Formats: sequence, structure tokens, C-alpha cells
Amino acid sequence: MAVVSSADLARGVVLDRAVSAITSARRAVVAERYAPRSFSVEWTKLEELEPIVEEWRELAGRALEPNVFYEPAFALEAARVFGRDVGAVLVWSGTLPRKLLGFFPARVERRRYGYKLPVLVGWTHPYAPLGTPLVEREAAEPVIAAWLAHLADHAPALLLLPYLSSEGPFALALGAILRRAEMLTADFSRHSRAQLVPRGDRSTYVEWALGARKRKDLRRLGRRLSEAGATLFTTRREPDDVAAALDEFFALEASGWKGRAGTAAAGRKDVKRFVAAALGGLAAEDKAAVSRLYFDDRPIAAAITLRSVDTAWFWKIAYDEAFARYSPGVMLTVALTEELAEDPTLARADSCATADHPMIDHIWREQLALCDRLIALRPKAPFMLARRAESLRRAAVVGLKHIRGWFRA
Repeated sequence: MAVVSSADLARGVVLDRAVSAITSARRAVVAERYAPRSFSVEWTKLEELEPIVEEWRELAGRALEPNVFYEPAFALEAARVFGRDVGAVLVWSGTLPRKLLGFFPARVERRRYGYKLPVLVGWTHPYAPLGTPLVEREAAEPVIAAWLAHLADHAPALLLLPYLSSEGPFALALGAILRRAEMLTADFSRHSRAQLVPRGDRSTYVEWALGARKRKDLRRLGRRLSEAGATLFTTRREPDDVAAALDEFFALEASGWKGRAGTAAAGRKDVKRFVAAALGGLAAEDKAAVSRLYFDDRPIAAAITLRSVDTAWFWKIAYDEAFARYSPGVMLTVALTEELAEDPTLARADSCATADHPMIDHIWREQLALCDRLIALRPKAPFMLARRAESLRRAAVVGLKHIRGWFRA
């Protein structure tokens, strides 16, 4: 057992005090630099944001919490299909040259509950399952406060933020402000989905996550597939390679159950064009990749991953159902997991999956907590009415899903 001397203790106390003083001084400087009076806040339509793409992209790189779906390369293309009436509150520094500090996309729903009760709803869509705004890391709380103050004066009295990472840095900063301001808030649809957060020895993540029995089963399936032909796992990141790989992904997705259900991206020209353009733009910034599992020279599984700062998103996956007995989707996911886990620049990867997913939950063992957050922006907002209506609306949606599943069965 190590012995700590009084001199060491004294040095430790001095060091702690010095660190505390430096931290306090730094916060004071940041608070002064971004005082509430120093902000400029405006609402702009999404399709009118082309002129500020560079400032927007730089903010994404400094964001408190990364969100690739709100980056310009993705969001501007998505707006053409899913962004009707969508705008964004932009928070700028009041100093010159001005600096973009906050990006909060949303749309006004005039009749969310079947009658006239306007709600400002954060922007998400079927291809963007995350609603965390982009906020300057160095000034998160004052920027969020400036955004809320602007909404209180210029927006409907109710705000709903869907797919919010409920335990993430943005939600924590927002929660602190809401508590101090005594603003009414309620969370709905609390759930978790799989995420990959490799720690310790990254090279053994898959071994730890799968367990001996599952690894044995996958090795057996791999041997059976290899006996029938050559297999190869590959990931492509260059824009031209990504475009070529994306065509194979489209074909795989359209050949499976999504094609039969009419939900494959290639089934709609506008959606296919959006996916190709968004992926091409992100690939040009080294933020997109397509991984494939080949059998001889034939792709039998493909997955698209997106990237921003230290976070990745396992966005889409498709496989050839003719090879279903070999579980090619699982094989591809395991190979991709090894690749992601061993990347030292990656802090975590979001599965983008549904809660309790039967495949990814057995490979990615960590969980990302999510919720939809309702906020009363003004004291006289009809918050209790909206809260009850929102609960009833979600219960009805769940009931309809059960009925639809019953009829399909």
C-alpha cells in the first residue's frame, strides 16, 4: 500500500485548487464572450441555407453532441423530400466576424391533435432518427437559453423535440436551463436502442459481446459459406467507390422484404436521389462508407455507415434473402463491428435501430436512451391539455400498430 505524505497531500490540494481556478476562469471568459446580449437569433427556411454552408459545417465539427443528420450535406438533400415547411432557428454570435453557434431545425404543426393547437416540432423523418440540435460546445447553455428566449417570443407556446438523446450532453444542458427557468416539461416514448461504446481492449469487443456459443455458431455458418465459395468483407469510403457500392445496396434492398413492402429507397425516385446525393456529399467529406460481404463476386449483404466527429451511425443494412440460411446480415454486422471497435478515433456508434432489435441488440451491448420532450415555452401555454393529448395520440398509434400486426398475421 502506497504511503501519501502530508507534502503530497498539500501539493494535491494546491493542484486541485489551481485546476478549479483555471476552469472557473475559463467558464467566466466563455460566459462573458457569449453573454445573452451578444447573440443574434433568426428563423430561416431550410432551403435558403446554402449561403452559410461553410459556417454550418464548421459548427457541426464543434457541436456539443454530433448529429450527422443535421449536417448540410445530409440535411439540404433531405429537405427536398422531407423538409416541406421546415426552417431552422440560427443562433449567431453578436461579434464580427459573426460565428454560427446554434442550429435548431423544426416545423410548425398547426393541428397536431386534430384541432387548432400549434406545436413547434423538431425535424426528424424516416431517414433521420435523431433530433439533437447542433450547439456550440464552448457555449452550450447560453446558446440554448438564447434559442428558448427567441422561441418564447416568436414561436407557438409548445415545443416538441423528438428522438432526443435523453442522457446526452444537449439534453443535460437543456434540462438544467428548464429547471432554473421553472418551465414545464414532459417526456414521451422513452426507449433505448443499441449502440456501440468500445472501452478497454477494443480488439476483444466482439468476443466479449457475442459470447462463446454465438461465436461458435457464426464460425460454423462461415465455414459452410466458405465451402461453397470465396467470401470477402470490404469497406469503401472514396466518393466514386461509395457511389458504385450504393448501387449494389439499392439492388439488395429492393430484392428483399422492403422491396415487397414498397419501402425500399430505390422504389421512390425522389428518395433514391436524396440518398445518393446525401451519401455522395458526406463521402466527399470522409463521413460515409459502404461495407459489403461478397460471395465469390456477388454482394450478399451491404451496410451504410455515416460519421461525424467521434460518432458513427449504422444507418442502413440489406442482404440477399437467398442466402438467409447463412445469416449474411449478421456476418456483415460482426465484421463491421470489429472494424468500428478497433478505430481509436471513434467514441461510439448509434445503431439507428428500433428498441429490442432481434439482431443488433445481441452484438452491440450498450444502449442509447431516447425520448420525445414536450416543453411549455410560455407560462400560459396549454401544457396540461397538450400533455394529455400527446399521451392519447401515442396510445392510439401503438394500438393501430398492434391491430395492423394482427391483420398481417
